[in-house]
Amino acid sequence: MGGKYLMNPKEISECGVVLLGGTAGVGLETAAQFAEQGARVVLLGRNPERGGAACKVVRDRVPGADVGFVQVDAMDLADTVRAEQAARDRLGAIDVLVCSTGPSHPPVILRDIPIEEVKPRLDYILVPPLNMMCAILPAMRRQKGGAIINVASIAAKVATPGETAIGAAMAAITMFSQTAALEEKRNFIRINVLTPSLIANTPGAALFTTDSYSVKMWEKVASKAHLGVPEPEDIAMMTIFLAGPAARRITGQAISINGGISVG
Repeated sequence: MGGKYLMNPKEISECGVVLLGGTAGVGLETAAQFAEQGARVVLLGRNPERGGAACKVVRDRVPGADVGFVQVDAMDLADTVRAEQAARDRLGAIDVLVCSTGPSHPPVILRDIPIEEVKPRLDYILVPPLNMMCAILPAMRRQKGGAIINVASIAAKVATPGETAIGAAMAAITMFSQTAALEEKRNFIRINVLTPSLIANTPGAALFTTDSYSVKMWEKVASKAHLGVPEPEDIAMMTIFLAGPAARRITGQAISINGGISVG
């Protein structure tokens, strides 16, 4: 069974897909693209109203889409485990997990972050995807297969002033994912990370409009994106690829989609 799954991973149309952070931005676009390919989709988030609105967006774009919402506070491990079970009950099996949560604060120089806020900022970015992975992996091990794609940031690879907390958390997500990929490959579970830089038309992009420092940072970095600043569609397309059969031998990679802002 395991070898067969490895050689012939499920087509996207056969997959049950869970998206943490799927109610806006990259996550919502990714959910819609999965639905377009016939996948069964569950969005996870904290706000039921936003979840319902996101499901409507997907159904309006893909009439008849099999999409639902499960409320979760992924900072809370017990609630994450409950939500994983609820999502699995609805889908029958979870074949793909996508985590696209991110920071809630704009870039800020370390000297301007009160010391008591450093750990909470790290936890806010780091804990949800790690909790979700740990909750979903046992079932993927039992079924001998699955794909996990975590959306982190180029800040995991490139030190950038203003992103001390963001970069530390994203580096932790990336290394956690890559090490887990080595451990889980024998269970035919593939784990990859996307490390974009700027992504236009997202809640994260809106954080760069809050003060003069972040605005200047956006303008400076965007000027290097000679192929264009990526949009949610770009990230979603790579996510679909990594989840599908064409990527059956790709695991443990951190892939940057950034329009040429940086390499590596």
